[in-house]
Amino acid sequence: MENQTDRTEPTRCGFVAIIGAPNAGKSTLVNRLVGSKVAIVTHKVQTTRARIRGIAMEGATQIVFVDTPGIFKPKRRLDRAMVDAAWGGAGDADLIVLMVDMESGRDSDVERIVEGLKAQGRKAILVLNKSDACDREKLLKTAAKLNETGIFTETFMVSALTGDGVADLKRHIAALLPEGPWHYPEDQAADVPLRSLAAEITREKLFLRLHDELPYSLTVETESWEQKKDGSIRIAQVIYVERDSQKKIALGKGGQTIKTIGQMAREELQEMLETKVHLFLFVKVRENWSDDRERYREMGLDFPKE
Repeated sequence: MENQTDRTEPTRCGFVAIIGAPNAGKSTLVNRLVGSKVAIVTHKVQTTRARIRGIAMEGATQIVFVDTPGIFKPKRRLDRAMVDAAWGGAGDADLIVLMVDMESGRDSDVERIVEGLKAQGRKAILVLNKSDACDREKLLKTAAKLNETGIFTETFMVSALTGDGVADLKRHIAALLPEGPWHYPEDQAADVPLRSLAAEITREKLFLRLHDELPYSLTVETESWEQKKDGSIRIAQVIYVERDSQKKIALGKGGQTIKTIGQMAREELQEMLETKVHLFLFVKVRENWSDDRERYREMGLDFPKE
């Protein structure tokens, strides 16, 4: 592998925050830019809770993408923590990418984000997602309207799902980042502890399987991680729900639901870790876990004050 000292062009490195309304496709875009899965993706809004860093290379430039929770009008403590994390990610970044889903029509959330960027005096790159599923007239009209705000330096029309337009966006971002040494090894794809990433994978499977029944009432924590002598890994995780009725839904009739979720998560973990995984899932009721400071620490979020 070519190393950093072999290069004739100067190395660059910087942090790029991907912000937007919930379910704008931010996690899908980060995974596409990085070239591997570092963030969970579901059709549910507010899937990403904490800031997740995905690391991509573009020539001699290392780009650290920060996938943030969707920015929306918060109603609960957990909502406030997620929105705070998103704005925190934007505030710390060298560049900001505002992603707009052309199909969702979440105009009020986008307007709120634009006003927030204006208040901070920040510029951003505008990315219109799902441009392949939208007619050109609507795309141009949306781009013109948003560019009237004066905060966008460039506009890209992409499809995070298919990758259309993403390479051009990546090259543009790389050229704008400051010269400096890389923060991570060249082959590292994420700055997320494996225990946290494993918990996120299980949470993704719960979201996908349980649809509208539970998603925002649960969280997953990796309780233990043990490397066995044969090279396999034993992982025990706890799924916290808020009520007994939710525990029954998570378990399913005869434990079938949790068994299916465990199988789906185990298969993905084995692929990611390239070794056999023994995954044990336990469902526990913890009333008002979303008001528990320790749960926020486990999720990588600051505990917001009332």
